[in-house]
Amino acid sequence: MNPKVDFFFEKNSKWQKEYKKLRSIALSCGLTEELKWGVPCYTFKKTNVVLIHGFKEYCAFLFHKGVLLKDTEGILIQQTENVQSARQIRFTNLEEIEKMEAVLKAYIFEAIEVEKAGLSVELKKTSEFTMVDEFKEVLNSDAELKKAFEALTPGRQRGYLLYFSQAKQSKTRKDRIDKYRDHILNGKGLND
Repeated sequence: MNPKVDFFFEKNSKWQKEYKKLRSIALSCGLTEELKWGVPCYTFKKTNVVLIHGFKEYCAFLFHKGVLLKDTEGILIQQTENVQSARQIRFTNLEEIEKMEAVLKAYIFEAIEVEKAGLSVELKKTSEFTMVDEFKEVLNSDAELKKAFEALTPGRQRGYLLYFSQAKQSKTRKDRIDKYRDHILNGKGLND
């Protein structure tokens, strides 16, 4: 157990009992406990294997390379259509976790084998993501912004492309583009 992570298990949360059980399962598989993205993350030789996180309706194990797991039980969930690698196993109560303990350990051990084998997920290239027309128009008319966008890391580019494309209305897409223009010019990502 890593003391830096203890706060997560001690804070007031709807999922306290479930979090503690997930922690014990992950640690029983020989993983190292670390704090990443503000949540407990379990690693094998410094590579992320699984983390624990919670939402309003459920808590979950999130396997970083879950798409590479066989998912023999059919329990892995892709959070959104844009998540390429990670997959979740969701829980709504402690009893579910207790009943699935052996299966969860099997999935963790399979994820460790994925890391031992050095497998990686073939991610979509940034050019394969949809660029909304509003952003294309702005880039075509603003050489400085286009150059700054192209200089961003692929991950930052994808972040903007996804964020802009999630807006349903053209006005909202334009507002988002205007709002983040200076961020892009300054070489920053969406959340920097």
